[in-house]
Amino acid sequence: MPHEPMTKSRAAERLEALWARGRSFLGTRTAILGGAMSWVSERHLVAAISNAGGFGVIACGSMGPGPLDAEIAATRALTDKPFGVNLITLHPELDTLIDVCIAHRVGHVVLAGGLPPGGAIKRVKDGGAKAVCFAPALVLARRLVRNGVDALIIEGTEAGGHIGPVATGVLAQEILPQVTGVPVFVAGGIGRGEAMVSYLEMGAAGVQLGTRFVCATESIAHPNFKAAFIRAGARDAVPTVQIDPRIPVIPVRALTNKGTAAFMEMQRQVIARFDAGEIDLRSAQLEIEHFWAGALRRAVIDGDVEYGSLMAGQSVGLVTREQPTAEIIDELVSQALAALENRTRDGA
Repeated sequence: MPHEPMTKSRAAERLEALWARGRSFLGTRTAILGGAMSWVSERHLVAAISNAGGFGVIACGSMGPGPLDAEIAATRALTDKPFGVNLITLHPELDTLIDVCIAHRVGHVVLAGGLPPGGAIKRVKDGGAKAVCFAPALVLARRLVRNGVDALIIEGTEAGGHIGPVATGVLAQEILPQVTGVPVFVAGGIGRGEAMVSYLEMGAAGVQLGTRFVCATESIAHPNFKAAFIRAGARDAVPTVQIDPRIPVIPVRALTNKGTAAFMEMQRQVIARFDAGEIDLRSAQLEIEHFWAGALRRAVIDGDVEYGSLMAGQSVGLVTREQPTAEIIDELVSQALAALENRTRDGA
């Protein structure tokens, strides 16, 4: 006799159990984090995600202490729900930025862009906030846990923006069974509730989505930027190519356009100046990184989708229209519940 499908109430109970740890850690209705996207993850989208039951995260990017102070205050004026702040570990004023977060009693600080410098995790925790870090490999995940991090995010190469070399599914298989002492959130290529459930069942505490929220109604991204996302398919989001191994360039996944070709030419020019002895290695790397900061702003804020940077994850193919943030989150939860309802009772 075939097993009966899981009832809606049982599915809801199962989902609650699956992401209970993540919800408790974040203090939210769902264990869905908004990925910190420069120029996009500002007060309006962050507050909208938190108000809808997710966990919004401000992208500090290159902001100084003053602008970050104002952004946190403006976000708090739009929501009384928990939200976090993403800080880049290479920022020259990292310690001061952490202090700004602590002064505002931000509950969670995400340290991104590399291993945190000595004392950064402790500074966050001593200030009363939770420290969250990205772990691109098992060995680094274990090291971060030893250093006192409160939670980890593992992000696969399917993600948008700066990416690592390993796919989300492989990272999840490598890290989730081995790292159980802290909550681990999975990111990269997630755009539907069924995928959320699969990672939760593997042991994830929750998930992080970025690309899916770019076309939220509350997102301030330029209409041209949103239109490019809605038109694009998964194959249109490709990583940049490193021309010269002497100058390491972290790959950036974005929609191909004339800006992609401009970046390749810019790399060649920087390499030529490096070979001529006009600039040192660090200066060459910084020039290449600064290209992306300016190009992304031109696309997101000014709407230059021809030469600006259209950073997008491969889940961009699942973005089909502009939607309110609450509708996106409700849709993800509904898809997750439907997937669980299709499980047999024995699989519950």
